[in-house]
Amino acid sequence: MKHILRQFAQREAHPGIQFIKYALAGGVATVVDMTAFFLFAWKVFPALKATEFLVQHFHLQVIALSDAERALHYVICKIIAFLFSNTTCYIVNALWVFHPGRHSRRMEFALFFVVSFTSFAIGTGLGWVLINGFGMTAATAYLANMGASLAINFLGRKFLVFSR
Repeated sequence: MKHILRQFAQREAHPGIQFIKYALAGGVATVVDMTAFFLFAWKVFPALKATEFLVQHFHLQVIALSDAERALHYVICKIIAFLFSNTTCYIVNALWVFHPGRHSRRMEFALFFVVSFTSFAIGTGLGWVLINGFGMTAATAYLANMGASLAINFLGRKFLVFSR
């Protein structure tokens, strides 16, 4: 047990432990992403429906918009949240999860964003379709985006961006 816990404190870790650390780092980035997304979707570029869980739970006031307008605002809010969360995710991954050094720091950061943007584009496109085509809530689209991104990001970061 001590050996396993020690792996959480260092970069050198069994692939299973590394994936758990990656998931924890992703959790931190997800909190940043969700916070930024929902704040912007509520206050700056309205994308929330009155039926959303957070809207009802916190008694938030939202603007009624068409699904097409909400879908566009959803994409804008996802882009803004992506910039915040992806920068956070890079820092945590480079410092704790993976070994940097395969590429220069600039190239590593650029590749990290390319991998992230690829999964972001696929997931955000899926979210747009779910909102615009099926009238789903922004929260449902957000969860579908998360699911689509997890595998793409882990494999891309592990095998293309970082050393191990």
